Amino acid sequence: MRSYPGSDVRNVAVAGHAHCGKTTLIASLLQAAGMTTTQGRVQDGSAATAYDEDEVARGTTMQNAVAFAEWQGVKVNLIDTPGFHIYSHEARAAMQVAEAAVIVVHALAGVEAVTERTWRWAEEFNLPRIVVLNQMDTVRAGATARETSGGEDVASALLDDLRERWGRSCVPVQLPVFDAVGFRGVVDLVTMQAFLYAENGGTGRGAIAEIPHDLQQQARAAHEALVELVAEGKDELLEEFFEVGTIPEQHLITALHEAIREDRIFPVLFASGLRGVGADHLLDFLKVYAPTAAERAACAGSAIGAESLAGMNAENIAAYGDGAGGHEAVNQHPSVRAGVVMRAVRDEEPLTLFVYKTLHDPFAGRVSFFKVISGVLHNEQTVENYSRGGQERLSHLSVMQGRKAVEVSELHAGDMGAVTRLRETLTGDTLGQRGAEMRLEPVASPEPSMTYAIEPKTRADEDKLGPALHKLMEEDRMLRFFRDAQTQEFQVAGAGQQHIETVVARLKRRFHTEVTLKAPKVPYRETIRARAEAQGRHKKQSGGHGQFGDCRIRLEPLPRGSGFQFASEIFGGAIPRQYVPAVEKGIAETALSGHIAGFPVVDFRATVYDGSYHEVDSNELSFKIAARLAFRQAMEQAKPCLLEPVMRVEIEAPEEYAGALMGDLNTRRGHVLGMTPRGRSVVVEAEVPMAEMLQYGATLTSLTQGRGSFHMEMRGYEVVPTAVAERILATAQRPVTAETE
Repeated sequence: MRSYPGSDVRNVAVAGHAHCGKTTLIASLLQAAGMTTTQGRVQDGSAATAYDEDEVARGTTMQNAVAFAEWQGVKVNLIDTPGFHIYSHEARAAMQVAEAAVIVVHALAGVEAVTERTWRWAEEFNLPRIVVLNQMDTVRAGATARETSGGEDVASALLDDLRERWGRSCVPVQLPVFDAVGFRGVVDLVTMQAFLYAENGGTGRGAIAEIPHDLQQQARAAHEALVELVAEGKDELLEEFFEVGTIPEQHLITALHEAIREDRIFPVLFASGLRGVGADHLLDFLKVYAPTAAERAACAGSAIGAESLAGMNAENIAAYGDGAGGHEAVNQHPSVRAGVVMRAVRDEEPLTLFVYKTLHDPFAGRVSFFKVISGVLHNEQTVENYSRGGQERLSHLSVMQGRKAVEVSELHAGDMGAVTRLRETLTGDTLGQRGAEMRLEPVASPEPSMTYAIEPKTRADEDKLGPALHKLMEEDRMLRFFRDAQTQEFQVAGAGQQHIETVVARLKRRFHTEVTLKAPKVPYRETIRARAEAQGRHKKQSGGHGQFGDCRIRLEPLPRGSGFQFASEIFGGAIPRQYVPAVEKGIAETALSGHIAGFPVVDFRATVYDGSYHEVDSNELSFKIAARLAFRQAMEQAKPCLLEPVMRVEIEAPEEYAGALMGDLNTRRGHVLGMTPRGRSVVVEAEVPMAEMLQYGATLTSLTQGRGSFHMEMRGYEVVPTAVAERILATAQRPVTAETE
């Protein structure tokens, strides 16, 4: 295929809530552009961006996938993003390399929780947003329906909701056309032409026709509203608007493109991905109105060795770098001289690549997806990995059509591609030519919210588990794999139960590794609530040198988080100095094995203040054993108790579920800290014991019909209530107290 300059490239992240039809919409765009002969289906895995077996089986997108459409001299790179809240962090990562976001909204469900979230993320990256009301074919609109609650009424209600949420800048650039069968086409409010489609959608290409008679008045009113909103942003357009009463079509096209690029207008379009209605017109719209890759503002990166980009915020960068050569001025800015490097999206700039995704293919090996930030990349070119050091040779340069790789000879600034079998390069790395080093900051991944213990089924599975999980972690930055130092369990952490179950399925299917998932052991701890003193005396005679150690210790409680502290108040040589560390070691080791339930004892100070020794029989082992005896006797008097980890939880869900969420948190011994409105959603902050949150993901999905999400992190430890502690102690194993040599 041919290579495209940045001015002919459109990089678009397609985002929205789960089941709004993003993957099917992309499939219809590919068919309309002639990239596929038939429209792919998610259900049978024939859709270009739905090739993962787990995604097909579950019917939901779990990771970003890329496809491209060549349309009338431009190349549109489409990034299909997940819409289920567990995987929505992938959508945020995709927006780092896009120049526009197509926010897909289900025509019947309307704006949902993840729709709101993806809108905020696009706003965070200053991405122009194009709203597509999809699955309009689900709205039946015969003559009778139109008089009551037909398609026009549904579209009008959706538009009102969009304006209420995101402001009056959400303006339709199309009107839907319905007939007795249903959704049949759209009216372009710029050119004032109708595009009508075959009854079954056909190939996704419509025929130009006159605007239906019953829509003409509505179309004129909507056209005038669009013209007026576009003209508000430009004085010269306002003058022309007031003088002529309208704006000529060519002026309107140019002005609308600028308004979308500058986030002054968020256009609303209508489509049916399943039937292909509006597909070709959406491609036309992206070609004409979506920002080109060359229009992106200069990218800011850290000079190698610099700390970060904290010295220059997004507003500073936008003011100094406009993507059209303004980077020279940026490089003179004080923040830049302090360590910020700018790259304009131009072929003349030094070559810079950013790797935004990694995938392990069973046949091709590691596949690295990247965007050419600047310069021109040629096949078989050798580049430097600025993030890790070393060099990489980029062989078999390709662009991805879902799973299929289409080889190319070169890629220009702003375009996206992929390459296989890089040795060390991972997601988030920056590559480029030697002598022009800079590092782009990857999007920070959220911390996992759920952890499970993972156990290999066989010894062979144990040998394969580590390498397999590390490959999956290269693909999914949300995934964690570690061994808990306290419970000695292997644990895997992710965004939720379904996320971790998918990991287990991939381990079996791709790496032939079978494991068992178990709820993790809660890392309880023990502490003391009172001061206590005790003596430990160890004496043993077995012929020859014996063993003798005698020490007196004092235990005192400390504030939460203090851990274990040791002090010595030995005076006059009651215990020789060389034996004091043995006393500390004996206490520390015994505290690690617990006293009442086998959990480590924390947040206390142990002080050795007296003792005695024997010149011949005393040694380090004797004082270590004596310290163990003293510690256990002191613990009997120090009012030991259990501590449990308490999590700081943040839950986001539509506001109608707030009552149910707080009621459920109360049953989990949670303490609600407050609620904060966020659009149509509400964020509930609470502190809840970890033991009550192990299976919370499934409960939240049930309570909110899949529209809620949560994040939690460790806040600290608190004393377990007596009733709960009794249940824990009933099943806990008290540590062995018998001493052995």
